[in-house]
Parts: sequence; C-alpha cells; structure tokens
Amino acid sequence: MNKEILKEKYIENTGFAYTMSLIAGKYKMIILYLLAELGIIRYNELKRIIGKISYKTLSLSLKELEKDNLIIRKEYPQIPPKVEYSLSKIGKSLIPILDAICIWGEKNKK
Repeated sequence: MNKEILKEKYIENTGFAYTMSLIAGKYKMIILYLLAELGIIRYNELKRIIGKISYKTLSLSLKELEKDNLIIRKEYPQIPPKVEYSLSKIGKSLIPILDAICIWGEKNKK
C-alpha cells in the first residue's frame, strides 16, 4: 500500500483492515488452516486437534467464520446431531496468504 492511498483513506477502510477483521482472533487462522489441511472436519474433532480452546470460543469463532462466508457449516438432521465444517471458495482463497505467513514465521522464528 503506498502513501498516496493512505492519505486518501482511513486505515479501517482499506482492504488490509477488512482482511484482518476476518482473520483476527487467536483461533480463526488455526481453524482455517486445519480445514485447508484436513478438508471436512466435525466440531469435536476440531476441538480435540486445537486443544486448549474452550467450547464457547470455538463455537463463536466458527459462527464468525461462517457469517463472513469463509467456512461452510453442514448440519445433518439426525440424533445425535452431526455438523461438519469445510472451507468455502472465499476461505480457500485465503490459504495462500496463510501459507505465506507460515513460511515467514518459519524463516524468522527464534
């Protein structure tokens, strides 16, 4: 982003701010990355893999990702309830960005 763009806009109105608003939070990027790696995942499997995330935080993160059209929630009408999560087309388009962040982190971690 060049300085001319910043002079014309407030930072919160930029594409950067929009992208960060979608993936901000401790677990959203982790959830997206897991869905990219594993494909379709059920709620309890996500909880088990992530580990120290509370049920409330996981539910809230999934609801926000679904609301932002980054993931797809598929509910099966059965007992016990079965719900699966997967990446949407828009969510899949974020994966190269997450890959770049991962590569940068591996190169620069101490």
